[in-house]
Amino acid sequence: MNKPLDYIFPHPPAGLDPTALDLARIPESVAVIMDGNGRWAKKRALNRLKGHKAGIEAVRETIRCASDLGVRYLTIYSFSTENWKRPQEEVVGLMDLFAKTMLAEVDGLHEEHVCVRTIGDLSLLPQETRDAFDAAWEKTRNNDGMTLIVAVNYGGRQEILRACQACMDRAVLQAEAGQEMLCVDEQLFEEGLYTYGIPDPDLIIRTSGEMRISNFLLWQIAYSEFVCSDALWPDFNRYTFLECLLEYQGRDRRFGAVK
Repeated sequence: MNKPLDYIFPHPPAGLDPTALDLARIPESVAVIMDGNGRWAKKRALNRLKGHKAGIEAVRETIRCASDLGVRYLTIYSFSTENWKRPQEEVVGLMDLFAKTMLAEVDGLHEEHVCVRTIGDLSLLPQETRDAFDAAWEKTRNNDGMTLIVAVNYGGRQEILRACQACMDRAVLQAEAGQEMLCVDEQLFEEGLYTYGIPDPDLIIRTSGEMRISNFLLWQIAYSEFVCSDALWPDFNRYTFLECLLEYQGRDRRFGAVK
């Protein structure tokens, strides 16, 4: 843990005790499916982009809280390969929001020693958005604090196909070189994943009360614990995060074995 509990959770609501958190069992890797921006905006008679903008503060607070607690890897699902189906105005607004937010936040993240990286196919993003993510990576790549992984234009099925193609390409090259037939195991397959070198998530959080995977980290979540919060994403804060961590710590993780 990088900060004391009373600093991280200064004003806990009644019935929520931060000291109940077992600091020795903070998950190493947490992934968040940020859902509910549109519904949050609709409840307030606002357009959906206003909801996405409101969700930025929840992102900011979750990053800060996770880093302070000693989470080593935080993955946020920002834009899926399916999200291109949304209205063009919303997609364009999101791409602009990604660029502006990353440029505005990267100095603060750097000061907190956070390393920022992305997973997904960035080649389809607007140049300005790609440049913002590239600049964040270059500025923070040597930081030794928490790693923030932004999943953008990411799809779990597409990632698996990409890894399969990498194995096939390698097998063809070995065959052409007259080498023995390639034996594909999990380690070799994972070398073709965007997340190669990143631990699988211990905890997956999904907001807005929905219980779907939404094509997120399909290979990596084999033994992740799922916690679904009813909070719409813009309403998610450090205390909601604490509730999720406490629920996670109440689970008995057996990884297919018997205790």
